[in-house]
Amino acid sequence: MNGPEIRVEFAPELYVFVPQARRAGSLRATTDGVSSLGHVVESLGVPLTEVGALVVDGREVSVSHVPAAGESVTVRTVARPQRVPGAPLRFLLDVHLGTLARRLRLLGVDTAYESTDIGDPALAARSAAEQRVMLSRDRGLLRRRELWAGAFVYSTRPEEQLRDVLDRFEPELRPWTRCTACNGLLRKATKDEVADQLKHGTHATYDVFAQCTACGRAYWKGAHHEKLEAIVERALTEFGS
Repeated sequence: MNGPEIRVEFAPELYVFVPQARRAGSLRATTDGVSSLGHVVESLGVPLTEVGALVVDGREVSVSHVPAAGESVTVRTVARPQRVPGAPLRFLLDVHLGTLARRLRLLGVDTAYESTDIGDPALAARSAAEQRVMLSRDRGLLRRRELWAGAFVYSTRPEEQLRDVLDRFEPELRPWTRCTACNGLLRKATKDEVADQLKHGTHATYDVFAQCTACGRAYWKGAHHEKLEAIVERALTEFGS
């Protein structure tokens, strides 16, 4: 770029995307005189999925605004809770977020997940086709224009990832209603209906079962139930309606 120079200041929450040396105060950015402010912000490292209001010299503008020389730009973060219009709230997670996907499904949140790396174009296309919010730590993926909607997952720890998503989007929580393996809906099942999936000890010890209507997987309150119950209780205590 070799044109008008502007000054850009990012909200502290967006510093993770900005080089360390450029985080203090506002930074100078040289534009080409024709590109939109949205393009300029992304060229500085911040995906538009993480941008809330854009304020130029005290007035809010859209991402299509073409900055002029000398303008001062403030880039704010997305307001929470973030409302996603146009479809029931549902998510799509990339290959690196398997634990987060299972925990969202445990809470009854509609969550698609790709267990293999199908590539950014295919993920973006699925997000658009199914109107799902793309959750990823891949900044390049979140910059793809064909995405229906997206959000950066800031933490690498599953418990923090889950809390961040619930805080940002406030999805309706309906624990124990989805298959953690495939996202299908669960139904009550008799012991006879799932007998082929039960070992002798399980068959003798448990009497209450559920089964996925999509993949057929059986569920019961086994050895890991207390850990799962704790995840559910924490989420309901903080984010339940």
